[in-house]
Amino acid sequence: MLEFTTWKKAWYWALTLFFCACALPSLVALTPNVRWPSALPDHKINLGLDLAGGSRLLLEANRDQVTQQRLEAMEESVRTRLGQAQPTIAIGDVSSSGGKLAFTVRDASQVDAAREAILPLTSGAGLSGQRDWDITVEDGNRFVLVPTQAGIDLAISSAMETAVEVVRKRIDALGTKEPDIRRLGGTRIDVQVPGLQDPQALKNLLGQTAKLEFKMVDETAVPSELAKGAIPPGDEIVPWADPKDAAAQGVPVLAVKRLGGIKGDELTDAKQQFEQKTNAAVVSITFNQQGGEKFAKLTTDNVGKRFAIILDGKVLSAPSIREPILGGGAQISGSFTVQSATQLAIALRSGALPVDLTVVEERTVGPDLGADSIQKGIVAMAVGTGLLMIFILVTYGRFGVYANVALVVNVLMILGVMGLAGTTLTLPGIAGFVLTIGAAVDANVLINERIREERHRGRRVVQAVELGYKEASRAIFDANLTNVIAAVLMAAFGTGPVRGFAIVLLIGIATSVFTAVTMTRMWVAGWLRKARPADLNL
Repeated sequence: MLEFTTWKKAWYWALTLFFCACALPSLVALTPNVRWPSALPDHKINLGLDLAGGSRLLLEANRDQVTQQRLEAMEESVRTRLGQAQPTIAIGDVSSSGGKLAFTVRDASQVDAAREAILPLTSGAGLSGQRDWDITVEDGNRFVLVPTQAGIDLAISSAMETAVEVVRKRIDALGTKEPDIRRLGGTRIDVQVPGLQDPQALKNLLGQTAKLEFKMVDETAVPSELAKGAIPPGDEIVPWADPKDAAAQGVPVLAVKRLGGIKGDELTDAKQQFEQKTNAAVVSITFNQQGGEKFAKLTTDNVGKRFAIILDGKVLSAPSIREPILGGGAQISGSFTVQSATQLAIALRSGALPVDLTVVEERTVGPDLGADSIQKGIVAMAVGTGLLMIFILVTYGRFGVYANVALVVNVLMILGVMGLAGTTLTLPGIAGFVLTIGAAVDANVLINERIREERHRGRRVVQAVELGYKEASRAIFDANLTNVIAAVLMAAFGTGPVRGFAIVLLIGIATSVFTAVTMTRMWVAGWLRKARPADLNL
Protein backbone atom coordinates (compact mmCIF):
# COMPACT_ATOMS: atom_id res chain seq x y z
CA MET A 1 0.00 0.00 0.00
CA LEU A 2 2.99 2.32 0.33
CA GLU A 3 4.16 1.85 -3.26
CA PHE A 4 3.34 4.79 -5.56
CA THR A 5 4.46 4.77 -9.19
CA THR A 6 5.56 8.00 -10.84
CA TRP A 7 2.46 8.25 -13.05
CA LYS A 8 0.16 7.70 -10.07
CA LYS A 9 1.85 10.45 -8.03
CA ALA A 10 1.71 12.78 -11.04
CA TRP A 11 -1.99 12.05 -11.46
CA TYR A 12 -2.79 12.67 -7.79
CA TRP A 13 -0.86 15.94 -7.73
CA ALA A 14 -2.42 17.13 -11.01
CA LEU A 15 -5.90 16.40 -9.68
CA THR A 16 -5.18 18.17 -6.39
CA LEU A 17 -3.61 21.26 -7.95
CA PHE A 18 -6.36 21.54 -10.55
CA PHE A 19 -9.18 21.70 -8.00
CA CYS A 20 -7.14 23.96 -5.72
CA ALA A 21 -6.65 26.36 -8.64
CA CYS A 22 -10.42 26.26 -9.29
CA ALA A 23 -10.93 27.55 -5.74
CA LEU A 24 -9.00 30.78 -6.39
CA PRO A 25 -11.90 32.72 -8.05
CA SER A 26 -14.14 31.97 -5.06
CA LEU A 27 -11.46 33.06 -2.58
CA VAL A 28 -10.84 36.27 -4.52
CA ALA A 29 -14.59 37.00 -4.60
CA LEU A 30 -14.67 36.87 -0.79
CA THR A 31 -11.71 39.24 -0.51
CA PRO A 32 -12.62 42.95 -0.38
CA ASN A 33 -11.21 45.30 -3.03
CA VAL A 34 -9.71 42.44 -5.06
CA ARG A 35 -10.98 41.51 -8.50
CA TRP A 36 -10.39 38.34 -10.46
CA PRO A 37 -8.79 39.02 -13.90
CA SER A 38 -11.48 38.99 -16.59
CA ALA A 39 -9.19 37.15 -19.00
CA LEU A 40 -9.10 34.06 -16.76
CA PRO A 41 -11.88 31.50 -16.29
CA ASP A 42 -14.30 32.65 -13.61
CA HIS A 43 -15.80 29.52 -12.05
CA LYS A 44 -16.81 30.63 -8.59
CA ILE A 45 -19.33 29.61 -5.97
CA ASN A 46 -22.67 31.37 -6.14
CA LEU A 47 -24.06 32.58 -2.84
CA GLY A 48 -27.57 31.58 -1.88
CA LEU A 49 -30.44 33.82 -0.84
CA ASP A 50 -29.51 33.71 2.85
CA LEU A 51 -25.94 34.83 2.10
CA ALA A 52 -26.22 37.21 -0.87
CA GLY A 53 -29.68 38.58 -0.09
CA GLY A 54 -32.41 38.68 -2.71
CA SER A 55 -36.04 37.82 -3.27
CA ARG A 56 -38.09 34.69 -2.73
CA LEU A 57 -41.56 34.03 -4.09
CA LEU A 58 -43.83 31.05 -3.59
CA LEU A 59 -46.18 30.70 -6.56
CA GLU A 60 -49.30 28.56 -6.80
CA ALA A 61 -51.10 27.42 -9.94
CA ASN A 62 -54.86 27.19 -10.46
CA ARG A 63 -55.85 23.52 -10.96
CA ASP A 64 -59.35 24.41 -12.17
CA GLN A 65 -57.89 26.55 -14.95
CA VAL A 66 -55.98 23.58 -16.37
CA THR A 67 -59.21 21.55 -16.50
CA GLN A 68 -61.06 24.39 -18.22
CA GLN A 69 -58.29 24.80 -20.78
CA ARG A 70 -58.47 21.10 -21.62
CA LEU A 71 -62.23 21.38 -22.17
CA GLU A 72 -61.79 24.36 -24.52
CA ALA A 73 -59.00 22.66 -26.45
CA MET A 74 -61.03 19.46 -26.78
CA GLU A 75 -64.07 21.41 -27.99
CA GLU A 76 -62.08 23.09 -30.74
CA SER A 77 -60.48 19.77 -31.73
CA VAL A 78 -63.87 18.03 -31.88
CA ARG A 79 -65.34 20.75 -34.07
CA THR A 80 -62.33 20.61 -36.39
CA ARG A 81 -62.31 16.79 -36.66
CA LEU A 82 -66.02 16.48 -37.33
CA GLY A 83 -65.99 19.40 -39.75
CA GLN A 84 -63.15 17.81 -41.75
CA ALA A 85 -64.79 14.37 -41.85
CA GLN A 86 -66.02 13.05 -45.19
CA PRO A 87 -68.91 13.50 -45.29
CA THR A 88 -69.09 16.35 -42.77
CA ILE A 89 -70.65 15.36 -39.46
CA ALA A 90 -73.07 18.05 -38.31
CA ILE A 91 -73.46 18.55 -34.57
CA GLY A 92 -75.65 20.68 -32.32
CA ASP A 93 -74.57 23.17 -29.70
CA VAL A 94 -71.57 22.09 -27.64
CA SER A 95 -71.86 22.34 -23.85
CA SER A 96 -68.83 22.43 -21.56
CA SER A 97 -70.60 22.88 -18.23
CA GLY A 98 -70.09 20.64 -15.22
CA GLY A 99 -66.50 19.79 -16.15
CA LYS A 100 -67.53 17.71 -19.17
CA LEU A 101 -68.04 18.21 -22.89
CA ALA A 102 -71.37 17.28 -24.48
CA PHE A 103 -72.76 17.60 -28.01
CA THR A 104 -75.41 15.96 -30.19
CA VAL A 105 -74.84 14.44 -33.64
CA ARG A 106 -77.74 15.63 -35.83
CA ASP A 107 -77.77 12.52 -38.02
CA ALA A 108 -78.03 9.40 -35.86
CA SER A 109 -76.60 7.28 -38.69
CA GLN A 110 -73.27 9.15 -38.28
CA VAL A 111 -72.78 8.29 -34.60
CA ASP A 112 -70.27 5.51 -35.30
CA ALA A 113 -68.36 7.72 -37.74
CA ALA A 114 -68.28 10.52 -35.18
CA ARG A 115 -66.92 8.16 -32.54
CA GLU A 116 -64.17 6.97 -34.90
CA ALA A 117 -63.30 10.58 -35.72
CA ILE A 118 -62.89 11.78 -32.13
CA LEU A 119 -61.39 8.64 -30.61
CA PRO A 120 -57.81 9.58 -31.76
CA LEU A 121 -58.19 12.80 -29.73
CA THR A 122 -57.85 10.72 -26.56
CA SER A 123 -54.69 8.95 -25.43
CA GLY A 124 -53.27 6.96 -22.54
CA ALA A 125 -52.65 8.88 -19.33
CA GLY A 126 -49.03 7.98 -18.63
CA LEU A 127 -48.55 4.57 -17.04
CA SER A 128 -51.88 4.60 -15.26
CA GLY A 129 -53.54 2.24 -17.73
CA GLN A 130 -56.41 4.73 -18.19
CA ARG A 131 -57.22 7.05 -21.05
CA ASP A 132 -57.27 10.79 -20.48
CA TRP A 133 -60.91 11.09 -21.63
CA ASP A 134 -63.93 8.82 -21.24
CA ILE A 135 -66.30 8.86 -24.24
CA THR A 136 -69.91 7.72 -23.78
CA VAL A 137 -72.98 7.95 -26.00
CA GLU A 138 -76.35 8.72 -24.40
CA ASP A 139 -79.84 8.66 -25.92
CA GLY A 140 -78.46 7.24 -29.15
CA ASN A 141 -76.78 10.38 -30.52
CA ARG A 142 -75.53 12.49 -27.58
CA PHE A 143 -71.78 12.31 -26.91
CA VAL A 144 -70.38 13.05 -23.46
CA LEU A 145 -66.61 13.45 -23.01
CA VAL A 146 -65.42 13.43 -19.39
CA PRO A 147 -61.76 14.00 -18.44
CA THR A 148 -60.47 11.21 -16.20
CA GLN A 149 -58.65 11.95 -12.96
CA ALA A 150 -55.51 10.35 -14.37
CA GLY A 151 -55.76 12.62 -17.41
CA ILE A 152 -56.25 15.71 -15.25
CA ASP A 153 -53.27 14.80 -13.05
CA LEU A 154 -51.10 14.26 -16.13
CA ALA A 155 -52.19 17.60 -17.62
CA ILE A 156 -51.45 19.45 -14.36
CA SER A 157 -48.04 17.79 -14.07
CA SER A 158 -47.21 18.72 -17.67
CA ALA A 159 -48.44 22.30 -17.15
CA MET A 160 -46.31 22.69 -14.00
CA GLU A 161 -43.19 21.39 -15.73
CA THR A 162 -43.73 23.89 -18.53
CA ALA A 163 -44.42 26.66 -16.00
CA VAL A 164 -41.12 25.97 -14.22
CA GLU A 165 -39.20 26.27 -17.50
CA VAL A 166 -41.02 29.47 -18.49
CA VAL A 167 -40.30 31.00 -15.08
CA ARG A 168 -36.63 30.02 -15.44
CA LYS A 169 -36.37 31.64 -18.88
CA ARG A 170 -37.95 34.86 -17.67
CA ILE A 171 -35.64 35.15 -14.68
CA ASP A 172 -32.59 34.33 -16.82
CA ALA A 173 -33.59 37.19 -19.12
CA LEU A 174 -33.25 39.56 -16.14
CA GLY A 175 -29.53 38.75 -16.02
CA THR A 176 -29.57 37.16 -12.56
CA LYS A 177 -27.24 34.28 -11.77
CA GLU A 178 -28.13 30.90 -10.31
CA PRO A 179 -31.79 31.36 -9.44
CA ASP A 180 -33.15 28.45 -7.44
CA ILE A 181 -36.43 27.42 -9.09
CA ARG A 182 -38.10 24.20 -8.07
CA ARG A 183 -41.52 22.63 -7.99
CA LEU A 184 -43.04 22.03 -4.58
CA GLY A 185 -45.85 19.51 -4.30
CA GLY A 186 -48.40 19.37 -7.07
CA THR A 187 -49.15 23.01 -7.90
CA ARG A 188 -46.51 25.23 -6.27
CA ILE A 189 -43.21 26.70 -7.49
CA ASP A 190 -40.54 28.05 -5.15
CA VAL A 191 -38.47 30.86 -6.73
CA GLN A 192 -35.34 32.22 -5.04
CA VAL A 193 -33.34 34.90 -6.85
CA PRO A 194 -30.12 35.85 -4.99
CA GLY A 195 -28.99 39.43 -5.45
CA LEU A 196 -32.37 40.75 -6.65
CA GLN A 197 -33.69 43.43 -4.29
CA ASP A 198 -36.84 44.37 -6.22
CA PRO A 199 -39.50 41.74 -5.50
CA GLN A 200 -42.22 43.84 -7.11
CA ALA A 201 -40.52 43.69 -10.53
CA LEU A 202 -40.14 39.95 -10.10
CA LYS A 203 -43.83 39.59 -9.19
CA ASN A 204 -44.89 41.68 -12.18
CA LEU A 205 -42.84 39.51 -14.51
CA LEU A 206 -43.86 36.14 -13.09
CA GLY A 207 -47.46 37.09 -12.40
CA GLN A 208 -48.05 37.84 -16.07
CA THR A 209 -49.28 34.79 -17.94
CA ALA A 210 -48.35 36.40 -21.31
CA LYS A 211 -51.08 34.45 -23.10
CA LEU A 212 -51.35 36.31 -26.42
CA GLU A 213 -54.26 35.75 -28.80
CA PHE A 214 -55.49 37.28 -32.05
CA LYS A 215 -59.26 36.88 -32.49
CA MET A 216 -61.77 38.33 -34.90
CA VAL A 217 -64.20 40.92 -33.55
CA ASP A 218 -67.90 40.15 -33.98
CA GLU A 219 -69.11 43.27 -35.80
CA THR A 220 -72.74 42.17 -35.48
CA ALA A 221 -72.70 42.39 -31.67
CA VAL A 222 -74.84 45.25 -30.32
CA PRO A 223 -73.01 47.33 -27.65
CA SER A 224 -76.18 47.86 -25.64
CA GLU A 225 -76.81 44.13 -25.51
CA LEU A 226 -73.18 43.50 -24.54
CA ALA A 227 -73.55 45.96 -21.69
CA LYS A 228 -76.41 43.81 -20.41
CA GLY A 229 -74.29 40.67 -20.62
CA ALA A 230 -76.05 39.22 -23.67
CA ILE A 231 -73.47 37.17 -25.56
CA PRO A 232 -74.12 36.24 -29.22
CA PRO A 233 -73.81 32.49 -30.00
CA GLY A 234 -70.20 31.43 -30.60
CA ASP A 235 -68.79 34.60 -29.03
CA GLU A 236 -67.08 35.50 -25.79
CA ILE A 237 -66.85 38.83 -24.01
CA VAL A 238 -63.38 40.23 -23.29
CA PRO A 239 -62.81 43.43 -21.27
CA TRP A 240 -60.64 46.28 -22.47
CA ALA A 241 -57.25 46.60 -20.78
CA ASP A 242 -57.29 50.41 -20.91
CA PRO A 243 -60.30 52.28 -19.47
CA LYS A 244 -59.77 55.01 -22.12
CA ASP A 245 -60.41 52.49 -24.89
CA ALA A 246 -63.51 51.27 -23.08
CA ALA A 247 -64.81 54.84 -22.81
CA ALA A 248 -64.12 55.45 -26.51
CA GLN A 249 -66.06 52.32 -27.48
CA GLY A 250 -68.94 53.17 -25.17
CA VAL A 251 -68.86 49.71 -23.58
CA PRO A 252 -66.26 48.18 -21.24
CA VAL A 253 -66.19 44.88 -23.11
CA LEU A 254 -65.71 43.60 -26.65
CA ALA A 255 -67.32 40.57 -28.32
CA VAL A 256 -64.89 38.30 -30.17
CA LYS A 257 -65.23 34.91 -31.85
CA ARG A 258 -64.54 32.28 -29.20
CA LEU A 259 -62.95 29.72 -31.51
CA GLY A 260 -60.38 30.16 -34.23
CA GLY A 261 -57.84 32.95 -34.32
CA ILE A 262 -54.12 32.66 -33.62
CA LYS A 263 -52.33 32.02 -30.35
CA GLY A 264 -49.03 33.52 -29.31
CA ASP A 265 -47.28 30.17 -28.80
CA GLU A 266 -46.00 30.41 -32.39
CA LEU A 267 -43.82 33.47 -31.75
CA THR A 268 -40.09 33.34 -32.39
CA ASP A 269 -39.15 36.80 -31.12
CA ALA A 270 -40.53 39.81 -29.27
CA LYS A 271 -38.74 43.06 -28.49
CA GLN A 272 -39.52 46.51 -27.21
CA GLN A 273 -39.37 49.28 -29.83
CA PHE A 274 -40.74 52.76 -30.44
CA GLU A 275 -43.53 53.60 -32.85
CA GLN A 276 -42.12 55.89 -35.55
CA LYS A 277 -44.95 58.43 -35.69
CA THR A 278 -45.84 58.82 -32.01
CA ASN A 279 -42.57 57.59 -30.44
CA ALA A 280 -44.71 55.47 -28.07
CA ALA A 281 -43.34 52.26 -26.63
CA VAL A 282 -44.59 49.20 -28.52
CA VAL A 283 -43.72 45.51 -28.73
CA SER A 284 -42.77 44.05 -32.10
CA ILE A 285 -43.40 40.34 -32.54
CA THR A 286 -42.27 37.82 -35.14
CA PHE A 287 -44.06 34.55 -35.92
CA ASN A 288 -42.47 31.28 -36.97
CA GLN A 289 -43.24 30.00 -40.47
CA GLN A 290 -46.45 28.22 -39.50
CA GLY A 291 -47.68 31.14 -37.40
CA GLY A 292 -46.76 33.60 -40.13
CA GLU A 293 -48.82 31.64 -42.66
CA LYS A 294 -51.82 31.56 -40.30
CA PHE A 295 -51.50 35.30 -39.64
CA ALA A 296 -51.25 36.03 -43.36
CA LYS A 297 -54.37 33.94 -44.05
CA LEU A 298 -56.29 35.57 -41.20
CA THR A 299 -55.53 39.08 -42.44
CA THR A 300 -56.07 38.15 -46.09
CA ASP A 301 -59.52 36.61 -45.49
CA ASN A 302 -60.69 39.46 -43.26
CA VAL A 303 -59.59 42.67 -44.97
CA GLY A 304 -61.74 45.55 -43.75
CA LYS A 305 -62.70 43.77 -40.54
CA ARG A 306 -61.37 44.25 -37.00
CA PHE A 307 -59.32 41.77 -35.02
CA ALA A 308 -58.59 41.98 -31.32
CA ILE A 309 -55.14 41.65 -29.79
CA ILE A 310 -55.81 39.96 -26.45
CA LEU A 311 -53.23 39.60 -23.69
CA ASP A 312 -54.09 37.60 -20.57
CA GLY A 313 -57.82 37.91 -21.21
CA LYS A 314 -57.85 41.67 -21.86
CA VAL A 315 -58.05 43.54 -25.17
CA LEU A 316 -54.99 45.69 -25.81
CA SER A 317 -56.25 47.00 -29.14
CA ALA A 318 -58.69 46.11 -31.92
CA PRO A 319 -57.37 47.58 -35.18
CA SER A 320 -58.94 47.18 -38.60
CA ILE A 321 -57.19 45.05 -41.20
CA ARG A 322 -56.54 47.50 -44.02
CA GLU A 323 -54.47 45.08 -46.09
CA PRO A 324 -53.01 41.55 -45.76
CA ILE A 325 -50.02 41.35 -43.42
CA LEU A 326 -47.64 38.93 -45.12
CA GLY A 327 -44.30 39.64 -43.43
CA GLY A 328 -44.75 37.23 -40.53
CA GLY A 329 -44.63 40.02 -37.96
CA ALA A 330 -46.90 42.43 -36.13
CA GLN A 331 -46.81 45.26 -33.64
CA ILE A 332 -48.60 45.40 -30.29
CA SER A 333 -49.47 48.87 -29.05
CA GLY A 334 -51.20 50.01 -25.91
CA SER A 335 -50.63 52.14 -22.85
CA PHE A 336 -47.07 50.87 -22.43
CA THR A 337 -44.15 52.44 -20.64
CA VAL A 338 -40.67 51.42 -21.73
CA GLN A 339 -40.38 49.18 -18.66
CA SER A 340 -43.76 47.49 -19.13
CA ALA A 341 -43.11 46.97 -22.84
CA THR A 342 -39.73 45.42 -22.04
CA GLN A 343 -41.29 43.11 -19.46
CA LEU A 344 -43.98 42.07 -21.94
CA ALA A 345 -41.33 41.36 -24.59
CA ILE A 346 -39.41 39.18 -22.11
CA ALA A 347 -42.58 37.33 -21.17
CA LEU A 348 -43.55 36.72 -24.80
CA ARG A 349 -40.04 35.56 -25.75
CA SER A 350 -40.00 33.16 -22.80
CA GLY A 351 -43.37 31.70 -23.77
CA ALA A 352 -46.76 31.92 -22.16
CA LEU A 353 -47.38 30.33 -18.82
CA PRO A 354 -49.74 27.39 -19.33
CA VAL A 355 -51.58 28.32 -16.13
CA ASP A 356 -51.96 31.44 -14.00
CA LEU A 357 -49.56 31.70 -11.06
CA THR A 358 -50.46 33.65 -7.94
CA VAL A 359 -48.02 34.75 -5.24
CA VAL A 360 -48.91 33.08 -1.94
CA GLU A 361 -45.74 34.07 -0.08
CA GLU A 362 -42.92 36.54 -0.63
CA ARG A 363 -39.77 37.37 1.26
CA THR A 364 -36.86 39.74 0.75
CA VAL A 365 -33.47 39.24 2.40
CA GLY A 366 -31.18 42.27 2.58
CA PRO A 367 -27.49 42.01 1.63
CA ASP A 368 -26.41 43.22 5.08
CA LEU A 369 -27.90 40.16 6.74
CA GLY A 370 -26.19 37.92 4.19
CA ALA A 371 -22.82 39.62 4.73
CA ASP A 372 -23.18 39.15 8.47
CA SER A 373 -23.94 35.45 7.97
CA ILE A 374 -20.89 35.05 5.75
CA GLN A 375 -18.65 36.79 8.28
CA LYS A 376 -19.89 34.71 11.19
CA GLY A 377 -19.68 31.52 9.14
CA ILE A 378 -16.09 32.23 8.13
CA VAL A 379 -15.13 33.10 11.71
CA ALA A 380 -16.71 29.88 13.02
CA MET A 381 -14.95 27.81 10.36
CA ALA A 382 -11.60 29.54 10.94
CA VAL A 383 -11.73 29.14 14.73
CA GLY A 384 -12.84 25.52 14.52
CA THR A 385 -10.23 24.66 11.89
CA GLY A 386 -7.47 26.45 13.79
CA LEU A 387 -8.20 24.61 17.04
CA LEU A 388 -8.32 21.28 15.20
CA MET A 389 -4.98 21.92 13.50
CA ILE A 390 -3.30 22.83 16.80
CA PHE A 391 -4.67 19.69 18.47
CA ILE A 392 -3.57 17.43 15.61
CA LEU A 393 -0.10 19.00 15.46
CA VAL A 394 0.50 18.67 19.19
CA THR A 395 -0.84 15.12 19.37
CA TYR A 396 0.77 13.52 16.30
CA GLY A 397 3.83 15.62 15.45
CA ARG A 398 5.03 15.01 11.87
CA PHE A 399 1.93 12.98 11.07
CA GLY A 400 -0.08 15.91 12.39
CA VAL A 401 1.66 18.18 9.88
CA TYR A 402 0.58 15.87 7.05
CA ALA A 403 -2.96 15.82 8.43
CA ASN A 404 -3.07 19.62 8.63
CA VAL A 405 -1.77 20.06 5.10
CA ALA A 406 -4.38 17.55 3.92
CA LEU A 407 -7.02 19.55 5.80
CA VAL A 408 -6.09 22.79 4.01
CA VAL A 409 -5.99 21.01 0.65
CA ASN A 410 -9.38 19.49 1.42
CA VAL A 411 -10.93 22.92 2.03
CA LEU A 412 -9.49 24.25 -1.24
CA MET A 413 -10.67 21.20 -3.19
CA ILE A 414 -14.21 21.56 -1.83
CA LEU A 415 -14.27 25.19 -2.94
CA GLY A 416 -12.81 24.21 -6.31
CA VAL A 417 -15.34 21.47 -6.98
CA MET A 418 -18.24 23.69 -5.94
CA GLY A 419 -16.96 26.57 -8.06
CA LEU A 420 -16.41 24.36 -11.09
CA ALA A 421 -19.89 22.87 -10.76
CA GLY A 422 -21.44 26.32 -10.22
CA THR A 423 -23.22 25.19 -7.07
CA THR A 424 -24.90 27.60 -4.69
CA LEU A 425 -23.57 27.97 -1.15
CA THR A 426 -26.14 28.61 1.58
CA LEU A 427 -25.81 29.03 5.32
CA PRO A 428 -26.62 25.33 5.93
CA GLY A 429 -24.01 24.60 3.28
CA ILE A 430 -21.41 26.31 5.47
CA ALA A 431 -22.52 23.99 8.27
CA GLY A 432 -21.95 21.04 5.96
CA PHE A 433 -18.56 22.53 5.11
CA VAL A 434 -17.52 22.61 8.77
CA LEU A 435 -18.85 19.10 9.31
CA THR A 436 -16.70 17.67 6.49
CA ILE A 437 -13.62 19.31 8.01
CA GLY A 438 -14.29 17.45 11.23
CA ALA A 439 -14.84 14.22 9.30
CA ALA A 440 -11.54 14.68 7.47
CA VAL A 441 -9.64 15.11 10.76
CA ASP A 442 -11.46 12.10 12.17
CA ALA A 443 -10.04 9.94 9.37
CA ASN A 444 -6.48 11.00 10.21
CA VAL A 445 -7.10 10.33 13.90
CA LEU A 446 -8.21 6.78 13.08
CA ILE A 447 -5.14 6.20 10.92
CA ASN A 448 -2.64 7.63 13.39
CA GLU A 449 -4.13 5.80 16.35
CA ARG A 450 -4.05 2.54 14.41
CA ILE A 451 -0.36 3.09 13.58
CA ARG A 452 0.30 3.67 17.30
CA GLU A 453 -1.36 0.39 18.16
CA GLU A 454 0.71 -1.50 15.61
CA ARG A 455 3.93 0.02 16.99
CA HIS A 456 2.91 -0.92 20.53
CA ARG A 457 2.50 -4.51 19.31
CA GLY A 458 6.09 -4.49 18.13
CA ARG A 459 5.58 -3.99 14.39
CA ARG A 460 8.41 -2.41 12.45
CA VAL A 461 7.94 1.19 11.27
CA VAL A 462 7.06 0.47 7.64
CA GLN A 463 4.85 -2.49 8.56
CA ALA A 464 3.05 -0.48 11.25
CA VAL A 465 2.33 2.38 8.86
CA GLU A 466 1.15 0.01 6.13
CA LEU A 467 -1.16 -1.92 8.46
CA GLY A 468 -2.36 1.30 10.07
CA TYR A 469 -3.56 2.74 6.75
CA LYS A 470 -4.97 -0.62 5.60
CA GLU A 471 -6.98 -1.41 8.71
CA ALA A 472 -8.15 2.16 9.39
CA SER A 473 -9.23 2.63 5.77
CA ARG A 474 -11.92 -0.02 6.21
CA ALA A 475 -13.53 1.81 9.10
CA ILE A 476 -13.16 5.14 7.29
CA PHE A 477 -14.87 3.90 4.13
CA ASP A 478 -17.65 2.18 6.08
CA ALA A 479 -18.34 5.32 8.12
CA ASN A 480 -18.32 7.58 5.07
CA LEU A 481 -20.54 5.18 3.15
CA THR A 482 -23.30 5.65 5.71
CA ASN A 483 -22.83 9.43 5.45
CA VAL A 484 -23.05 9.21 1.66
CA ILE A 485 -26.31 7.27 1.84
CA ALA A 486 -27.82 9.86 4.18
CA ALA A 487 -26.54 12.77 2.06
CA VAL A 488 -27.87 11.25 -1.18
CA LEU A 489 -31.32 10.81 0.35
CA MET A 490 -31.30 14.39 1.65
CA ALA A 491 -30.20 15.71 -1.76
CA ALA A 492 -32.84 13.65 -3.58
CA PHE A 493 -35.82 14.36 -1.37
CA GLY A 494 -34.82 17.55 0.44
CA THR A 495 -35.36 21.10 -0.76
CA GLY A 496 -33.72 24.43 -0.10
CA PRO A 497 -31.41 24.43 2.94
CA VAL A 498 -31.54 20.64 3.41
CA ARG A 499 -30.45 19.99 -0.16
CA GLY A 500 -27.70 22.63 0.04
CA PHE A 501 -26.33 20.99 3.19
CA ALA A 502 -26.42 17.55 1.52
CA ILE A 503 -24.58 18.67 -1.63
CA VAL A 504 -21.73 20.25 0.32
CA LEU A 505 -21.57 17.15 2.54
CA LEU A 506 -21.32 14.84 -0.49
CA ILE A 507 -18.52 16.88 -2.06
CA GLY A 508 -16.73 17.12 1.28
CA ILE A 509 -16.88 13.35 1.88
CA ALA A 510 -15.27 12.63 -1.48
CA THR A 511 -12.49 15.20 -1.09
CA SER A 512 -11.81 14.37 2.57
CA VAL A 513 -11.33 10.66 1.85
CA PHE A 514 -9.01 11.52 -1.03
CA THR A 515 -6.87 13.97 0.97
CA ALA A 516 -6.95 12.27 4.39
CA VAL A 517 -6.26 8.76 3.11
CA THR A 518 -4.71 8.81 -0.36
CA MET A 519 -2.64 12.00 -0.26
CA THR A 520 -1.32 11.61 3.30
CA ARG A 521 -0.38 8.00 2.55
CA MET A 522 1.60 9.16 -0.47
CA TRP A 523 3.38 11.84 1.59
CA VAL A 524 4.17 9.42 4.42
CA ALA A 525 5.46 6.80 1.97
CA GLY A 526 7.78 9.37 0.39
CA TRP A 527 9.15 10.40 3.79
CA LEU A 528 9.72 6.78 4.86
CA ARG A 529 11.68 5.98 1.70
CA LYS A 530 13.78 9.11 2.07
CA ALA A 531 14.40 9.28 5.85
CA ARG A 532 14.12 5.56 6.78
CA PRO A 533 13.34 6.41 10.45
CA ALA A 534 14.02 3.84 13.16
CA ASP A 535 10.98 4.96 15.16
CA LEU A 536 7.90 7.14 14.87
CA ASN A 537 7.12 10.14 17.05
CA LEU A 538 3.49 9.25 17.69
